[in-house]
Amino acid sequence: MPSYRYVFADVFTDTPLSGNQLAVFTDARGLDDATMQALTREIGFSETVFVLPPEQGGTARIRIFNPGTEMRFAGHPTLGTAFVLGAPLQRGIIELETLAGIVPVALERDESGAIVFGRMTQPVPRVEAVDDPDRVLAAIGAERSTLPIELYDNGARHILVTLDEPSELERLKRDGEAIASLEITGVNAFARSADGWRNRMFWAQGEDPATGSAAGPIACHLARHGRIAWGEEIVIAQGVEMGRPSTLHARAEGGDGLIDTVEVGGAAVVVARGEYRLRP
Repeated sequence: MPSYRYVFADVFTDTPLSGNQLAVFTDARGLDDATMQALTREIGFSETVFVLPPEQGGTARIRIFNPGTEMRFAGHPTLGTAFVLGAPLQRGIIELETLAGIVPVALERDESGAIVFGRMTQPVPRVEAVDDPDRVLAAIGAERSTLPIELYDNGARHILVTLDEPSELERLKRDGEAIASLEITGVNAFARSADGWRNRMFWAQGEDPATGSAAGPIACHLARHGRIAWGEEIVIAQGVEMGRPSTLHARAEGGDGLIDTVEVGGAAVVVARGEYRLRP
């Protein structure tokens, strides 16, 4: 009977049972697409990763699934997988092959050698105008955005809505059908807080406690529209309303409205290990 080992990690946190949950199957050879999708639904997390041998010169190839489909790129699965693989491989940089390209993750260790932080260089997003901003606002129960509402595509497709105050985040109300009709990964509403930034990410089926693929675009958006300097690192708190607080670090380099590089970092912690035994 074939068995497949998995690791559960909480990502964008150093505290177990907070952050964003992730399942990583560390050797997915022998699993077909349908079984990967079924395992993802079985586990029920927002994303599950299946690790395979590299094909493009990276450290490993990863396939990322949410409960409904395979994803080209996602932030917390990429960072979390680098933490999971980095410990046994003892590498300073893990290069992960995704459907959106190779994503390098630089790992930082403490004096004992334990990984304490990771920084991934994300795909540079493509920026698109949103045809009907009012439709986006209605989908999350927001009244207005202080910056243009735009879509950023880095392998995941995120619409960004900028609010005046963090208190506005508490009053938002998700309309799942309306968000699904936008054909995106999610709508992110964010605002400056006393000690950084706060974000809430809504998708068709719910809310995400930590969205690495949106953190980079948020930094890009703020820099493009003059709210922060290019190269300035921002700290984003997310998941507060869900009881799973997360901390994401993001930085974008560029100028004259053009994005050169995007970096997103955070911590992760392994919380469980096990295996699935599947009959042939």
